[in-house]
Amino acid sequence: MKSTFRIKEFWIHFISWICLSSLPFGIAVIQIGTIKPVFLAQIFFNPIVFYANYSFLAPKLLLKKKIVPYIVASISFLVLFNFIINKVPVDPPFKHMSRIMQFENDFPPVKDMRYAMRGVFLFAFFLLGGIFCLMVDFYKRDKLSKETEAQRTETELQFLKAQLNPHFLFNSLNSVYSLVRNKSNDAPEAVLTLSELMRYMLYEANQEIVPLIKEIEYIKNYVSLQRLRLSNSEDVKLSIKGEYEKKKIYPLLLISFIENAFKYGTDFKGVTDINIRIEVIENTLKFNVSNIIGVYRKNKSNSGVGLTNIKNRLELLYPDLHTLGIKEDNGRYMVDLILILE
Repeated sequence: MKSTFRIKEFWIHFISWICLSSLPFGIAVIQIGTIKPVFLAQIFFNPIVFYANYSFLAPKLLLKKKIVPYIVASISFLVLFNFIINKVPVDPPFKHMSRIMQFENDFPPVKDMRYAMRGVFLFAFFLLGGIFCLMVDFYKRDKLSKETEAQRTETELQFLKAQLNPHFLFNSLNSVYSLVRNKSNDAPEAVLTLSELMRYMLYEANQEIVPLIKEIEYIKNYVSLQRLRLSNSEDVKLSIKGEYEKKKIYPLLLISFIENAFKYGTDFKGVTDINIRIEVIENTLKFNVSNIIGVYRKNKSNSGVGLTNIKNRLELLYPDLHTLGIKEDNGRYMVDLILILE
């Protein structure tokens, strides 16, 4: 990034000075028909004061908030530089300025106006160097801030995902274990379903963004796995509506809410009551999951990483593109999530 910025900065400076120099060169050619060596020397006065401020005074003093030393150093430099260049003969276009001013004989101070004008131009370019330095510094700081924020976000997302994967694996293995322990005929199917889930997590969910159709297929497999281990799964409902084949979503955003429903949605009779609805309307995904508040109550001091994890990921991935509501009502725990898909 630094190398690219320096190349761009070089060309900006180069083209700008070519444009700024073309005007006095043109005036000189029109006035006297040639370019004298002394005029070429004068052309470099402006870049000297510009870069004295741009490359040295402003970065070393102004950007480090040494205001008083910066002012003193700037005044000293300008006075000394003007004293030196006033020893250089004035050439076009300043020399011929007296011809334009018809009051030279009546007002002698006008005769030296050309020297004052040269000083004004030098002071203007000196200020311009400081302004450019501040602009470049602002651009660099803004660029660095955005890169740092992006790296922080990426690091945090990777950390959250690293938490989520073992959490999911732990819950899924518990489901398969319960089938194997009960010597269920569904155990082989559960292992195959688990392998499909793991394949998605290893090869698909590592991408930054995934097709929504694959995320929904993953949810279907997870619900199927949970149904296999339940003794009564008649009230486990999954409804998916809308045209979602061409939509995309960040992976593993919905599964924690579904895991939570299966974890707490079984009553004292062993009946699991869970209703999961996913509806896609244009670029809006509406997700709702509700479950009865079963006998297994959440331990608030040790509730795992699932819900906290997913809330943090939603804030990072969809900061202004989601609404999340969680509540308990009439003996049911309900989650309503709306996502604006990109």
